[in-house]
Amino acid sequence: MSLTDNTVGAGFQGIAGYIFQLGLVNQGQLERALDYKRQLGGRIEQILVNLGVIQHDDLVEVYAGYLQLPKFEAITEENSLPLSVLEQLDINQAVTAGALPFRLEQQQLHLAVLDPFKLDLYDLWKAEGYEVVLHVCKQSHFDALRVQLTVAQTSEKHQSHDGGSELERLRELAFGAPTVNLVNNLIVRGIKLRASDMHIEPLNGRYRVRYRVDGILHQAETIPLDLQLGVISRIKILAGMDIAERRKPQDGKIETSVAGKELDIRVSSLPLGEGESMVMRFLLKESVNFGLETIGYEQDLIDLIEKDLQRTTGVVLMTGPTGSGKTTSLYSFLARLNEPSVKIITLEDPIEYRLDGVNQVQIHTEIGLDFARGLRSIVRQDPDIIMVGEIRDHETARIAMQSSLTGHLVFSTVHTNDAPTTFTRLIDLGVEEFLLNASLISVMAQRLVRTICPYCKTCDENSALLHQHKEMMALAARLNVTPAFSVGTGCDRCGGTGFLGRVAILEYLPNDHEIQSFAKDQDFLAKVRDYRNRRGFRTLQQDGLLKVLKGVTTLDEVMRVAG
Repeated sequence: MSLTDNTVGAGFQGIAGYIFQLGLVNQGQLERALDYKRQLGGRIEQILVNLGVIQHDDLVEVYAGYLQLPKFEAITEENSLPLSVLEQLDINQAVTAGALPFRLEQQQLHLAVLDPFKLDLYDLWKAEGYEVVLHVCKQSHFDALRVQLTVAQTSEKHQSHDGGSELERLRELAFGAPTVNLVNNLIVRGIKLRASDMHIEPLNGRYRVRYRVDGILHQAETIPLDLQLGVISRIKILAGMDIAERRKPQDGKIETSVAGKELDIRVSSLPLGEGESMVMRFLLKESVNFGLETIGYEQDLIDLIEKDLQRTTGVVLMTGPTGSGKTTSLYSFLARLNEPSVKIITLEDPIEYRLDGVNQVQIHTEIGLDFARGLRSIVRQDPDIIMVGEIRDHETARIAMQSSLTGHLVFSTVHTNDAPTTFTRLIDLGVEEFLLNASLISVMAQRLVRTICPYCKTCDENSALLHQHKEMMALAARLNVTPAFSVGTGCDRCGGTGFLGRVAILEYLPNDHEIQSFAKDQDFLAKVRDYRNRRGFRTLQQDGLLKVLKGVTTLDEVMRVAG
């Protein structure tokens, strides 16, 4: 097909007309792009991408529909190439050309392509005697395939060394249809269950699969003996890990899509006495809602946080264990502040979600780019707001505090049990007391509790006993809340657990003049707890009890998380 674009009256023809028919652009946007094309040349769809009218990933739908080409779906394709193709493949040349081979069926070679109109390798493969079939590909899928092919080539190069036959056997298992289908089904099942993680680990000579749903691990199934090595090898290949290495921990990443949803999977392998433990963390980008209300914050705490976010300098810290929603909360703060007039830079390890308009930096400790070095660099980029994924050493803590004194609003996380102990933790890291008092705005400790399933929610039959809980009833009286104790009876929607989803419980502590006046010595924590009681700031447990009173969660759940 030709890329020539002409207008006839109010109608558009060629690929421009097709883009217009898809509803990706309006008439004014398309006419403006066509003006650029007439003046400067170029391809209309690329001009629309450069103008920011459509996204690069939108071109997959455009090319697939306009040219009647299949789409490459990394999660469902059985990407297996014979040695003969791998040996003649120059991956760097293929990446430059934007065309990667992924399957050979008889003499029909399937290529994943970013741009079907730019095919430097097309004639090369045809000259080798192959019938070439093009599949339009997203950039994330193209990158994942590149990693997979690189690992496959590396594995082939090991054939000349001892153990080469074992590598070939593992690779054959990894690309076998039963293994491919099982791994795909395990991932899809995890997404359907709303799992945050999938654990594959050895147990008594077998490998079991468990999913973490709403913070609780649930056993799913046992992997058949004949597929165990294949499954582990398959995941390693997809994640760009070394399938031959079983003695050292490894980390990797899979970028793919499931049921049309973009998915990042962080993969970690750990050698155990019985085999290898594989943990896959699912990061479904569409599933995150960055509203403070939807996270579960009470309105009085939202009002306090809003005042903190209006500050232009200072440090706001979030604390809690891994998986307590700290990063999501910080993203919510950034989303509240993200405007064209504000420059935001983040330092993260890893970058969990992409934020439009925010400059996000990935930490790479293996090349020396750690939090401290990255923070020193980004303060020279003239940011208004900085987010540091974690303060874990003296240098990062000191630079973060000093940055706030030079005109920056800084957000970060610290690993402590509650808000008061964050002060002593920073002192232990070597932050001077005067610097802490001058820079810190507030500290928040957070946990996640499961919420009662709305589909099987009913009044709690034990509410009479709950009315005898003195602290909870005192809280109800103080906040003028009418108890609405509830429980979930269990249904198909919640998998019989009675819970569906999670919300945050929060402990908020400002660094006001009174807190600043307290010496950070052995009596500091006792003074802060007395101050908190006098000022009416709730502890984590008390914020959880408030949600019990409102029928959001149960007392047992709060005691499990914050007891």
